[in-house]
Amino acid sequence: MKVTTASVTLLAIATLSGLCTAVPTKRADSSTPTEIQILNFALTLEHLENAFYTQGLQKYTQQDFLNADLPPWARGRWNQIAQHESTHVSFLEGVIGDQAVQPCTYSFPDTDPMSFVTTSFMLETVGVSAYSGAAQFLSNSDYITSSGAILAVEARQSTWINSAVLKANPWNTAFDTPLDLNHVWTLASGVIVSCPSSNMPLPVKAFPALSFPAGAQPGQTVKVSFNATMTGQLYVAFIAGLGATFAPLSSQMTVDIPSTLQGVVFPVITSSNQMVTDNVTIAGPTFLSFHFNSDDVNEL
Repeated sequence: MKVTTASVTLLAIATLSGLCTAVPTKRADSSTPTEIQILNFALTLEHLENAFYTQGLQKYTQQDFLNADLPPWARGRWNQIAQHESTHVSFLEGVIGDQAVQPCTYSFPDTDPMSFVTTSFMLETVGVSAYSGAAQFLSNSDYITSSGAILAVEARQSTWINSAVLKANPWNTAFDTPLDLNHVWTLASGVIVSCPSSNMPLPVKAFPALSFPAGAQPGQTVKVSFNATMTGQLYVAFIAGLGATFAPLSSQMTVDIPSTLQGVVFPVITSSNQMVTDNVTIAGPTFLSFHFNSDDVNEL
């Protein structure tokens, strides 16, 4: 009953706003990844996070954090997060065994402690979406339980960063956002330079990168950019929670960001205004975070 009620509420809101909602993103490929492939997909993301924290904490000292007006206890928390990610890597390597993928080479966008903070928030949030989206491919109860345990920690880390450090909302809507494997890979590939040729091939592909202007906010008309051919009417699917809100993309590459959006949103360029599947994805997703305070909540 709760799911039905939520679905009706989402549909009603979309209808009132002249937009549409959709079910979570899905693979168009009929093949089903193996559990080892899914575990290696998770390990690839954990390697990425592990490298990010290792490199970042080597670059930025406690004094650097203090000079950026970050709390004196913040860097210690990131040390703990780094230990978590290292443990996740070791755990998954132990589960997978000889087939475990090795770390890739990365190029992270952080250049100072504050960009380290915002990149950390993005990585932890995408990690939650990756685990929740990949859960459908697991059947082994032990794998499901351990993946859920990792997901919960990543969600706590994401919440801590955005609320305790950035002083923004600790959550988004009543649902977090499961993402398709290819959509997660598109986000991750933006910082991956190359991976060892000996790694197991993963059942993923990256779509063309999508970018929104810095500081874009709900209610604004903004120009987006991506390197893909525009054929016919395209749309921007703003994925959030268990649905997506669609807005038409103009021939000038502009879109009206729906004013109802809050929290983390993953925009994707699609050729459909009804669904978000791999075969209608043109570019993206990218990562947007629309902060809101306790007075602005419109709970979905």
